[in-house]
Formats: sequence, C-alpha cells, structure tokens
Amino acid sequence: MSDRGGPTPQLSRRLALLGSGVFARNDVRKAAYLRERASRGLPPLIDCSLGSTDLAPPPAALEAMAARLGQPASSSYCLHDATAPLRRAVARWAERRLGVEADPDREILFLVGSQEGTAHLPLALLDPGDRALVLDPCYPSHLGGVLLAGGEPIRLPLRAAEGWRPDFGRLPAAAWDGLRLMVLGYPHNPTAVVGRQEWIEEAAARAARHGAVIAHDNPYLDLVLEGEAPSLLRTSIWRERGIEFFSLSKSWCLGGFRLAFAIGAEPLITALKQVKGVIDFNQSLALQAGAVAALEEAPHWPARLCDTYRTRRDRMVAALAGQGWPVDPPSMALYLWMPVPPGLDPQDWTSERLAAALLEHTGVALTPGNGFGAAGEGWLRLALVHPEPVLIEAAERIGRWLLDPTPAAL
Repeated sequence: MSDRGGPTPQLSRRLALLGSGVFARNDVRKAAYLRERASRGLPPLIDCSLGSTDLAPPPAALEAMAARLGQPASSSYCLHDATAPLRRAVARWAERRLGVEADPDREILFLVGSQEGTAHLPLALLDPGDRALVLDPCYPSHLGGVLLAGGEPIRLPLRAAEGWRPDFGRLPAAAWDGLRLMVLGYPHNPTAVVGRQEWIEEAAARAARHGAVIAHDNPYLDLVLEGEAPSLLRTSIWRERGIEFFSLSKSWCLGGFRLAFAIGAEPLITALKQVKGVIDFNQSLALQAGAVAALEEAPHWPARLCDTYRTRRDRMVAALAGQGWPVDPPSMALYLWMPVPPGLDPQDWTSERLAAALLEHTGVALTPGNGFGAAGEGWLRLALVHPEPVLIEAAERIGRWLLDPTPAAL
C-alpha cells in the first residue's frame, strides 16, 4: 500500500532488470555531497564521472545555431523529411572520413544522441526471448536496449590480460543458436581501448555466418590518441546487415545538444526510423544547422581536442602514479580505466564501494566499473573533463585518502 492508502502501482519486470543505472546512482551520491558540503566544510566537487567535456564546441557550430534560432521553423516539430540537409552533410562526411558512399535518403538517419539509436534498435529487431550479444563491460544503453526489448543478452566478457579484445571463440556453440543481434563499440567505453579493425571484421563475418545483425557504436571515432579507430563501414557487410552509430557529442563537444546519426543497411535504417517515429521527433532545425557547420566547417576540431586530451592523460597518469595508483595510459581520449589501487583488496573494496568512499572523503566523483557490466567489477572510470590543475588536485586528494582509506556507507 502507498502512504495515501491506495494500491501500489505495479511496475514492469523489465524495469527491475534495468536497475537504477550507474549514472543515476552516482547522481544521487553527488547531490548528497553538494547538500552537505557547506555544513561539513567539504572541498568543491570534482566530477570526473561523466564524459561531458569542459572543452568548447567549434564557434562555427554555435554561430550557425544562433543564426537559425529565431526563425519560426526552428521552433516547430521536425519530422524526418526536414532532416535532409543534415543527412546530405553526413553523406559528404562519410565519404571524406571513411571513403564510403552512403545514400542520405535510404542509409542515413538523424538521432537525438547515439544512445537513442543503440537503445531503440533492439525494439526494431528483437522479439521477446531473442538473443543478442553484448560486450561485458559495455556502455549501459547496449545492454539496456536489449532488456527493454525483452531480448536475452549473451554477454561476452572482455579481459584486461587480452587487451580487452572480444574473444568470440570463448562463447559455446549453443550461444550462437538463434542469435539475432551483435552490439559492439570500439573505441571502447569504458576501457578506453581503441581496438582493431580486424576485431570488427571478425565480428562481421560471424554475424553473416549466423544470420545476425551487427551494430557498432562509434561515437569516439576521432578521439584516438594512438592507432586508427575501426569502423563497421570499412567492412563489406554493412549494406547487408550492419548499422553504425556516430555522434557529435564527443568529437565536437556538443553533448548537451544531442546530435548524432546512424549509417547502415536500408532495412535497418527503415526499421529504426519506424520505431523513432512513434517515440519522438527530431532536434530543432537550428541545432541541425550547427551539426552541419561542425561537420563541414570544423572537420579538424577533433584533432585539436586530441592534443589536449593527450596532455591531460599523460599528466594525470603520472600524478596518480605519484600518489600510489598506477594506471596504464589509454589509447583513446577522454577516459582512464583504473583498477582498484594496490593495497586495497578488491573483495572488500568493490568498485561501487570505492567510488562512494572516494566521493565522500575526497569530493572526487568517479564511475564504478560494475555499472558497465559484471566484467567491469574491480575497475573505475575517470573522465578527463577538467583542466590539468583541477585533475592534479583530484589526484592529490585521492592520494591523501589512500594513505588511510576509510569506508563509506552505501
């Protein structure tokens, strides 16, 4: 019974499967810290838990948005046909960046963030009980989308000792029976490993062999510090059974504007468009104008960001090592993927407990690795989303706490 005496609303079983979500749990803890900060004399919050950059978008994108914002059409609902200018710009970008010709009318779809695409695609492909392969750890919307669709997730654990490479041979033969969907994402969030093209080629070959669709989440395509990012669009299979998701959130610092797109096989684009058509409309035409400007007038913006992230990575890795927390430098920008520090027993200090204790006692917010899957346990993710002096302060606060770690109540 509720406090008002009426029956408690019955919620769906899929909601219980989803759980609270790692970012929601962190949000509750951060809000509590901020409420208590003044009364307890706590230091300012240093939030390294979200990949929401402090770096600025390209001026051309903001100027294009501002120029269109006052036009009446920018305040109207935007249906698919009105996204044609952006889809044509995406087609030109795909040819320049990846050497791929994509039909803007049949093979490209505008999205309200790539997370929308990865979460909604399973609704277009899976019936309840259908199997879908996801990496473990993975970005939460990959698994969440499968669970929302009533699918059966087949988790492929990734291992640090193998460089976080997906070893498809580890799965038993029975796991491939009836597989409908494979969801990958390299460069990989949360491990910050760029990955290799041959990993995607192998996945594509297996998808073809088993009659599955392959979806590749690629919002970090241009945020590579070493090597070259893989892409599903470089395989021969994408026009048959593949779809790849891209975003302007990371590479052009436009996360809050929710601008993204998918390129893929016509039947998959059509199916995802049908789902999208009953869930939402598109972003304002003013925001789309900014996306066009980012793609066409600021194509080298991501390279500028990589210079900044490379410096932040190197300084933060050195600072943490100096505080007794050695971390391997990542090959991808934006994140450090950090094992539980030496001297702390991972059996006692789960990633959730450690993240909570660090926030309570140092004011530094990190993301517990268990929020990305069971294989993320024993790890934490740190986002390099502050200037170097702030990051160094975070490392120093953490180092002081590691001298005498104190538990936090969850």
